[in-house]
Amino acid sequence: MTEHSTGESNKTTIPLATGQTICTNESGNTIPCEGSGQDAEFMKGLKWPAPRFEIQGETVIDHLTGLIWSKDSNPAQFPLPWYECFGFIDEMNRTKFGGRNDWRMPDRHELHSLISFNDRKPAIAADHPFGKVFLAWYWTSTSYAGGLNHAWRVHLEGGRMFFGAKTEYSLLWPVSGKSEVLLATGQTEHHEEQNRDMQNGVSLPDSRFRQEGDTVIDTMTGLRWLKKADLCGPVSWAEGLEKIASLNVSDADHNWRMPNIRELESITDASQTFPALSEDHPFTDTGEVYWSSTSSSFEYDWAMALYLGKGAVGVGFKKGDPFLVWPVADG
Repeated sequence: MTEHSTGESNKTTIPLATGQTICTNESGNTIPCEGSGQDAEFMKGLKWPAPRFEIQGETVIDHLTGLIWSKDSNPAQFPLPWYECFGFIDEMNRTKFGGRNDWRMPDRHELHSLISFNDRKPAIAADHPFGKVFLAWYWTSTSYAGGLNHAWRVHLEGGRMFFGAKTEYSLLWPVSGKSEVLLATGQTEHHEEQNRDMQNGVSLPDSRFRQEGDTVIDTMTGLRWLKKADLCGPVSWAEGLEKIASLNVSDADHNWRMPNIRELESITDASQTFPALSEDHPFTDTGEVYWSSTSSSFEYDWAMALYLGKGAVGVGFKKGDPFLVWPVADG
């Protein structure tokens, strides 16, 4: 079993921008962003370079994250069980595919970093240079902490992230290189005989959160969260945005907003479940599902949501689903 780190991390990184550029109401219709409280009004996060992707022979470098991907998004050609992916990657390294021998299965942060929440079918930037990207589940190397016979997968149709049994068949998209902007996942348990989530990215410290009154600073991202992880109880998406607007009237010290989906997911720790937060987190009143300010690019009358119990990224129907609201502000 690996540990998060041997001490305090001295590096912080803000979450990636989502790529979303439009605002939509509960019916999925486009509206002006000003005053909406939505993702595209603020466009928070690490901005995408232009161009973001560059072809280098059989590989593509992502200038946002520094990671290098196979240009072919499905080099194994067929879906594989999770365990069989490692043999395929071993062969890629033996033959030095693309001139490299550091190929691996991406962890959940690495694979999800490719998602553009402004695009659908696939949910990758429209000008991406990759070969045919399948609208299917792709494996990550990160096991699900609630059951180590399951691993996280990302669906490239719309950007959802849930786990599946390792005996199931999904696609493999190998990655190489290192990123200085993505957080490590926090994964600490794994099958030692298998290649696994190697905790690439910025390492998590032993103590990640710092309390300041009724707020908490995430020292890894610099984001400020309410210590009470439930602003108003379960509400619709529009009601959640209204509740945060009211909070800003009563609390003039912070510019609170509904977090975008990358900000919301950044707080998770893949070594824990129910909630998927670091074991010593200081938050109270944690719940199961939280709204993000990011609309689903697959269907704009839905919004992206974080299932905090499991650590999954899914969607909710803006008009009908009663989810929780967890305000965030710049720290």
